[in-house]
Amino acid sequence: EMHLVESGGGSVQAGGSLRLSCVASGSINSRNCLGWFRQVSGKVREGVAAIPTRDGSAYYADSVKGRFTISRDNAKNTVYLQMNALTPDDTGMYFCVADRECTVLAGHWAIAERASWGQGTQVSVSS
Repeated sequence: EMHLVESGGGSVQAGGSLRLSCVASGSINSRNCLGWFRQVSGKVREGVAAIPTRDGSAYYADSVKGRFTISRDNAKNTVYLQMNALTPDDTGMYFCVADRECTVLAGHWAIAERASWGQGTQVSVSS
């Protein structure tokens, strides 16, 4: 079993920045992809960014390209999401997700049902 614990959410004004962190523990060797999903009220859950734990390119949703940066520290089993130029549309619950592989289908990060999820951290951006 894998455990994911997020931190770093909060409230900021539009144009501000936040950095989310996610620490993974447990059966991490079976998960080669770490990333972030978000759930915005009234919208479909969206895969925001993902990064392979080994070599490979990061994935970003079109809505965050150029503003968000995902990174990892394998020694700390931690993945980060640096969010800049935040807008009210970024408001939502952000979940750390771990999957066996980073799979992109039709331009979107596709996760398996077996993927592991954290409890989420709230991000609120005011105008």
